Amino acid sequence: MSESTSATYAGAGVSIDAGDRAVELLKPHAARAGRPEVMGGVGGFAGLFSLKLDRWKEPVLASSTDGVGTKIAIAKALDKHDTIGIDLVAMVVDDLVVTGAEPLFLQDYIAVGKVVPEHIAAIVGGIAEGCVQAGCALLGGETAEHPGMMADGDYDVSATGVGVVEASELLGPDRVRPGDVVLALGSSGLHSNGYSLARHVLLEIGRMPLDGHVEEFGRTLGEVMLEPTRIYAKDCLALVAETDVRTFAHVTGGGLEENLARVMPRGLVARLERGTWTPEPVFAVISHRGRVARPEMERTFNMGVGMVAIVSPEDVDRALAVLTARHVPAWVLGDVQAADDPDGPRAQLSGDHPRF
Repeated sequence: MSESTSATYAGAGVSIDAGDRAVELLKPHAARAGRPEVMGGVGGFAGLFSLKLDRWKEPVLASSTDGVGTKIAIAKALDKHDTIGIDLVAMVVDDLVVTGAEPLFLQDYIAVGKVVPEHIAAIVGGIAEGCVQAGCALLGGETAEHPGMMADGDYDVSATGVGVVEASELLGPDRVRPGDVVLALGSSGLHSNGYSLARHVLLEIGRMPLDGHVEEFGRTLGEVMLEPTRIYAKDCLALVAETDVRTFAHVTGGGLEENLARVMPRGLVARLERGTWTPEPVFAVISHRGRVARPEMERTFNMGVGMVAIVSPEDVDRALAVLTARHVPAWVLGDVQAADDPDGPRAQLSGDHPRF
């Protein structure tokens, strides 16, 4: 093979130069999402985070890994990539905070068919914004170019986060008691679950254009579907600091009942009332246009509840005041009771949503 026809990495579809430019563009975003414990900067082989162990007597590390699923298809269709990163952070850190853990740092992984530095910078900009909202550091990550496996415009994202909680303050099912009160923290919309069904109903069955104004929403379909996932980490930690929280449940895939059941002990059941809230219009539109039955809706979507807090009955008013002050919509969703069947469901919804 002559020198003029020799194979190169760039010729095979991987541009090291584009990757280097992407790193330079994302450095300011990573610097924005920092904490005092971060050591070094972006570009090293590993991220360094100093654990100031004098803050904890018996620290327990918590970790979580997640992605954002097919919501990325909406970002690609609209060529808007600066909010997917917020969704990614939310999916990771709000799983951490369920245990009472303070999110410390996050590392991302971005797989692309072809590196477009400006797209990478937009994605990482969103991740940095999410980290700022969560109070954690963006400690680094990896961008991998996969020509031949992914189309040029394709990408996927995932991340791993690490948090810490004092062993004696670890939240979970063992803290839940009969008479405890279940509080709902409102979602910002679809969040990052159920998009395969939402896209099928709205885009394929309903043939609704993403750039079309929808009267029920008061804005375009694309704006509603790309609404960033609400990040509850700081709000949950504020509740822990000021009230007696037994545990939290992050409402993602599986819906309200299934996710709440994960943090309920055997022998107790959380009884929840649908009549305490009206889901956002996007859920009604999906249900009606796709003729999606209520059980399927409630297993697939958060239905307007993105996080649940179980608190002692004495602290209900204080908890609601804390959340109101932090501009988080919240309400009493139900309570915890002894179960008729110890092996039966650990969370049950009853009643009907008003005007749904």
